[in-house]
Amino acid sequence: MVLKMSITESLKKLVSCVILDLDGTLLHTDGIVSDVLRVYLGKYGKKWDGREAHKVVGKTPLEAATSVVEDYGLSCTSSELLSEINPIFSDQWCNIKALPGANRLIKHLSAHRVPIALASNSPRENIETKISFHQGWKESFLVIIGGDEVTSAKPSPEMPGVTAGKAAGMEVVAVPSLPKQSHLYTSADEVINSLLDLHPEKWGLPPFKDWIKDTLPIQPWQIGGPVIKGFGRGSKMLGIPTANLSTELYSTLLSEHPSGVYFGWAGLPTQGVFKMVMSIGWNHYFNNTEKTIEPWLLHNFDEDFYGEELHLIIVGYIRPEANFPSLESLIEKIHEDRKIAEEALDLPMYSKFRDDPYLISSS
Repeated sequence: MVLKMSITESLKKLVSCVILDLDGTLLHTDGIVSDVLRVYLGKYGKKWDGREAHKVVGKTPLEAATSVVEDYGLSCTSSELLSEINPIFSDQWCNIKALPGANRLIKHLSAHRVPIALASNSPRENIETKISFHQGWKESFLVIIGGDEVTSAKPSPEMPGVTAGKAAGMEVVAVPSLPKQSHLYTSADEVINSLLDLHPEKWGLPPFKDWIKDTLPIQPWQIGGPVIKGFGRGSKMLGIPTANLSTELYSTLLSEHPSGVYFGWAGLPTQGVFKMVMSIGWNHYFNNTEKTIEPWLLHNFDEDFYGEELHLIIVGYIRPEANFPSLESLIEKIHEDRKIAEEALDLPMYSKFRDDPYLISSS
């Protein structure tokens, strides 16, 4: 999805307004859509595997329903499909989480009195309902426009989208909501991995001032499970032994967090608590086919601990996932990440999580 900024060029960029998209940019709606369609199609012996997600993301409800009916050969009409699943979606709006960086951006722009508008292909009523579950959002937007309030939806300049934003004379920052889709946004002025990677000062906006020693504090989150054998490359190719976790039970949780490099604390109930830096994503250099989590415990262990329960508390963010021209450059960057994480975890704001009981709990 996209984040759009209307800018007038002079000696200095002057921002007249920031227009934000909603689904997939501010809210993790894609997960809810996939869950509902998976259940709905399952009733008819069909399997939703996400490959068609690009056909429904960013579309009006009717357009998305038409794509599903056509792609799966359903006997119902698009309108009938909508009437059946709309109540299901409505019951789920309260469960949609804000994407990382969304609250931070809205609060930052509001604090600096930057005019913010919200535009979405969703009906106005649905937009109002979705944002009502997020404190302070509705009051932050000077204008809210739904797909049912305009004559033409995307890619008309009336609506959000990279093409629409450029047609309206805006500068556009795209935040793809689907993995490995950056190549589809070449007309954008910038493509970023997530809102965590937005640098407002590049667009004439006040800069964030919450980065500390090359790290960004985030709302801590937890993940854990038995250590499994990974791809073998961590120690064999990179000399960096990662303690891999199965993602089978955490696919939903991982989908809520952008790919990138994070850090925090790792606990092994039988051995103690250790500093940790980890990557989440597809590891472009090795071209993973699924999103993985690969934590590196910053300690020299005498032996492997496959099968042991590993608990992680992730407290900060370092950088987005990136591709590298060589194995050497990848290794160099990983060690740079390690140094940043090790130093940051000594700061009180991060070190206090070392004593969290979750790290050494037995369940």
